[in-house]
Amino acid sequence: MSGDSWKPREHHHTRTHGYSRGTLLDVVCTENENWLFFSRDTDSESISIPENLTELQRFTIGNCPVISTTAPQEIQPILISIAGEKRLVQPRPSQKAAFTGMNVLFAEVNGQPPETVLKWLEYYTKYHQLQGALLLFRDDASGDINEVIRLSQTLPDLKRLICLDFDTPLGAPDLPSATHPFNCFSAPGKDRMERPAADPQTSPLAALHLCEYARHAYLGDAAAVANLDVSDFIPPLDGSTLFDEVKKRQADYLRLEGIPCFPWRPRNIEQPQFGDHICHQFDQPRIVPRWCLIPARISPSARWRIRGIPRATPEIATPLQFYRAMAIRHPNVEVGKIAPKSSLIVDRDLQNISTRTLGYDPILPPKVERPANIREGSVTVVTTMKNEGPFLLEWLAYHRVIGVTDFLVYTNDCDDGTDTFFDLLQEKGYLQHRENPYRTSGQKPQHAALFAASQEDLVKSSDWLVCIDVDEFITIKAGDGTLKGLFNAAPNANMISMTWRLFGNGNHDDFNDELTTETYTNCAPEFCPRPHQAWGFKTLYRNNGIFRKMGVHRPKGLNAQLVDEVNWVNGSGSPMPRGEYRNAWRSSKKTFGYDLVSLNHYAVRNSESFLVKRDRGRVNHVDRDQGLAYWFRMNNNAEEDRSIHRMLPALKAELERLKSDPEIAAAHAYSVRKHRAKIDQLLTSSKNREFFNEISGDRMRRLSRLHRYFGMNVFLAGPESVPDDVVNGDLPDDFFFTVEKTETKH
Repeated sequence: MSGDSWKPREHHHTRTHGYSRGTLLDVVCTENENWLFFSRDTDSESISIPENLTELQRFTIGNCPVISTTAPQEIQPILISIAGEKRLVQPRPSQKAAFTGMNVLFAEVNGQPPETVLKWLEYYTKYHQLQGALLLFRDDASGDINEVIRLSQTLPDLKRLICLDFDTPLGAPDLPSATHPFNCFSAPGKDRMERPAADPQTSPLAALHLCEYARHAYLGDAAAVANLDVSDFIPPLDGSTLFDEVKKRQADYLRLEGIPCFPWRPRNIEQPQFGDHICHQFDQPRIVPRWCLIPARISPSARWRIRGIPRATPEIATPLQFYRAMAIRHPNVEVGKIAPKSSLIVDRDLQNISTRTLGYDPILPPKVERPANIREGSVTVVTTMKNEGPFLLEWLAYHRVIGVTDFLVYTNDCDDGTDTFFDLLQEKGYLQHRENPYRTSGQKPQHAALFAASQEDLVKSSDWLVCIDVDEFITIKAGDGTLKGLFNAAPNANMISMTWRLFGNGNHDDFNDELTTETYTNCAPEFCPRPHQAWGFKTLYRNNGIFRKMGVHRPKGLNAQLVDEVNWVNGSGSPMPRGEYRNAWRSSKKTFGYDLVSLNHYAVRNSESFLVKRDRGRVNHVDRDQGLAYWFRMNNNAEEDRSIHRMLPALKAELERLKSDPEIAAAHAYSVRKHRAKIDQLLTSSKNREFFNEISGDRMRRLSRLHRYFGMNVFLAGPESVPDDVVNGDLPDDFFFTVEKTETKH
């Protein structure tokens, strides 16, 4: 068929050939070769061709078999066998003449409405001199194909359009529709997302040899071909086009690199426009590789693949950039389900294309409201407690000494005098005390408290904020050990992460009314990547509107338009990477630091008090026990750190001053008696006595000094996974022990 005899608009429906153990998608006959294309589930070794044909090549692309053979002068049926099952198949002639000498786009259409496809074709004819398009439609798209053909009649510069579809699924057999957020790389919460039902009709393309198929069936004689999707847009080029760029270069093909972009909110979620897309993710430098080529330059041995052309030489200069419009790729999906809003920042180039080139009016992110009436220099701690009476006064005194100005305390379900103690301290002006509203909010106690705190004037007006617990002590190495010294050491920081240093019980089994910071000096080493919890951090941050709310470990809800104002440093004053800004809650080998500040975490204290801690439960992970595995992970006694002791004189002086008030002294003494009574009551249980004996026994004491020898899976499996010969052995420095991954014990 000559190029002049082709209709400007055609629908090509390809009937495949099904076998019990595979599918032959099509057989294309070119000048002197037959090209056979099989589905991914077809075993290449099981395919046989008739003896009267010579096999020239057999290869796979993405596990999809492709075979070329000699072809007789006249097209004849071929007897093709898969695993012994035979079908007589009629090859169809190559239709490369349809696009001879044209600039052509090859694209997949999967769920995008016809109006969107039309706008995409219109854009490329206007700005890049597009002349032809080969569109691969997925699913049963005959209605959409007819509508695209009808609408495209309004594009006189589009000389030829062929809409291609197959009568068999081409997608991954185990994945849902490609438009579902599950298949979006940037979708938040994918690890918690229930896997949708598989839909190979529309799931991400598994027939990865279709670019090579299009080469032989349609595109081999085109002037230039670009492999892009209908969600991909190359900005207008000054005095040039996409196809001009590849023609004027000497390389085999031109690399195209796509940057995913997003709307803040599309004006029509059912038909999002490219003009809606004015944002990109500040912390996801993802690149989508595609290509534009001149078919005549590509060697027959170089395969056309979706992402590139192996064995061909690309242009070594900077690749041509395009934008992938993610709301077009995932129509009818809210933006927040394909990308966290806290990651999206306005891209000025995209905004200019939208408003100036396309004449569109995109929706911009709302203007960030800054906190008002900030009390300069104020530092507010927000905390939650339950039955912590014996320990709260030291914690309060210490943090007052280092410069915390305000405390907002939430308590719940106390029976040891903790809540009434805080009521007393509130009356005397030392802090603010609230009942935790978790029962009415339906949230976990800690989350309920943080939400309630955000409504408090004390928090709204504070210069600095931090959420820490009563077993956490801010330990400042900089300056004079106070927050002022820390702020002077990191003068430009507006976020300072304080990495945990896990302190163990130091073989203290009995509860006594003594200072936690003075008594417990054994701890984990600073370099402690295992267990996972060892490098958790809490973050002291400035209340400047960059983040929308407090979080347990760090502020949350980044107002991404202010991302360039973030000056986040670790405990050594080193900048935190931008990739950590939204979700990080623990340090890594690259981000841990203790030179300026750390957070001493006395999670276990002594064996007796741990019984009380276990009995009252957690404030965050309320459904998890604090059992032997927790003790194993958190009880670290390998090293000693007394850096906090330089603050003991000031701490003791402040405690003495506080206790000089008879009511405060009495409240503290009452809490100590109640704690002692609770321990005695718990030890009457044989189960608790057995647990106490185990955590205070020689085996657990030895394990508390051996953490550095263990792999992460040991901490998941618990102390029982460590053999006695390891526990009791004389281990060399390079010793390492781990186990198979198992369900986490608590």
